[in-house]
Amino acid sequence: QVQLVESGGGLVQPGGSLRLSCAASGSIFSINGMGWYRQAPGKQRELVAGIGSGGSTNYADSVKGRFTISRDNAKNTVHLQMNSLKPEDTAVYYCKVLLRDMGSNRYLDYWGQGTQVTVSS
Repeated sequence: QVQLVESGGGLVQPGGSLRLSCAASGSIFSINGMGWYRQAPGKQRELVAGIGSGGSTNYADSVKGRFTISRDNAKNTVHLQMNSLKPEDTAVYYCKVLLRDMGSNRYLDYWGQGTQVTVSS
């Protein structure tokens, strides 16, 4: 059984910062890509940032230069540092991890439960 636990969401004023974390635990054999998605009310879920097993990163144009994704392979954790936050960043943020568990020979996507980020004065 694999679990993803997210933390770090909350309420912040425009221009402020937050750091999201997502820790994977359980019967994990190997982790490939990790990423963060977000979904605002009435909108589709969208990719915010991704990081490959080798550390390569990609970002949505709307967050480039403000958000930084990183991973700690020893702790099976992915982080999202969010700076210069804007009201339009308000959404539920989800982590997604592509991993292979001990009982499988396939890589599957696992999702976190989501954490609310609200940017408002």
